[in-house]
Amino acid sequence: MKQAEVTETMRKMVKDRILSSIQAKQALLADTVFQGMVAAVAMRIADSLRAGGKLFLFGNGGSASDAEHIAAEFTGRYLKERRGLPAIALNVNLSALTAIGNDYGFDAIFARQMEALGRAGDVAIGISTSGNSRNVIRGLEVAKSMQLFTVALTGESGGKVKNIAECTIQIRSQETPRIQECHILTGHIICELVENAMFEDT
Repeated sequence: MKQAEVTETMRKMVKDRILSSIQAKQALLADTVFQGMVAAVAMRIADSLRAGGKLFLFGNGGSASDAEHIAAEFTGRYLKERRGLPAIALNVNLSALTAIGNDYGFDAIFARQMEALGRAGDVAIGISTSGNSRNVIRGLEVAKSMQLFTVALTGESGGKVKNIAECTIQIRSQETPRIQECHILTGHIICELVENAMFEDT
């Protein structure tokens, strides 16, 4: 079988996508609101964890993967050798997702788990590039009603979650792949800030 030929059009697409990713991140350099929000969220997470609280994250599709990724950085490690920190991605338990989805509907898959696991003083981060994922909205609503600190990680418009979460971190892009790339960057920055705040001497 003949190998497909790499064309200049393909090379240009690769270059263009790299450039658009760089431009999305460059926009964050000038966004002082974004920078302040990220730092403030990290400090709230550190305060919660110090007090025995937990971090919950949830989303759909690529955002579900981001929730898992960020949770793993907390429970494992990011850059520092330190104790594991309690962070839970609510989209990883297939039995819970399918049971809740079957019995209560897909919109309830995060809200029901939040009701079961969350406690006042914990932190809940709902991730949605559009800001309009109904299950993320309901998860944040329940978390807020239970007195968790609620954070929405979303895109340029903010969607409906911006009117629910106490803190909304918006990526100023309308392209889902660019938003997701900036979401994981944001998660990494938060991990580093939390580690530095909690483990200064390690």
